[in-house]
Amino acid sequence: MAKGLKGERKIESKSFGTAVLYGLIFIFAFAAICSLIMSFIMRFTSADEATLQYIVTAISFIALFGGGFLSGGKRKEKGWLIGGVTGLIYSIIVFLFQYLGYDRLFDAEQLIYHTCYTLIAMMGGILGVNVATNNSRSA
Repeated sequence: MAKGLKGERKIESKSFGTAVLYGLIFIFAFAAICSLIMSFIMRFTSADEATLQYIVTAISFIALFGGGFLSGGKRKEKGWLIGGVTGLIYSIIVFLFQYLGYDRLFDAEQLIYHTCYTLIAMMGGILGVNVATNNSRSA
């Protein structure tokens, strides 16, 4: 009996990591596609970074919400945890990229943004679990 529980835990942790990975892949892919679109807009129009600042911020929140939603939907339980971990790992990756690549720490504004990103990913995870659970119940 104890042997079966160990195997279940191993499968559970694997699905946790897989769900987070799916969420992170979505976040970075969505960000890359939107970044390409924004660069084309800035290249071929008179728009600059200052005029698109709020749009880019909104896109970032949508990406994190979508990543949390996907993670929660894959995991189908503990949406706040899976979304929070997805948002936190995203923030850690961005922090490491900035620190190791540019030798700069997060400033206060970035800390606020990344705290909000993690909270938005948590909300996405909660909603993703609820949508996935309701779909599996009705099927």
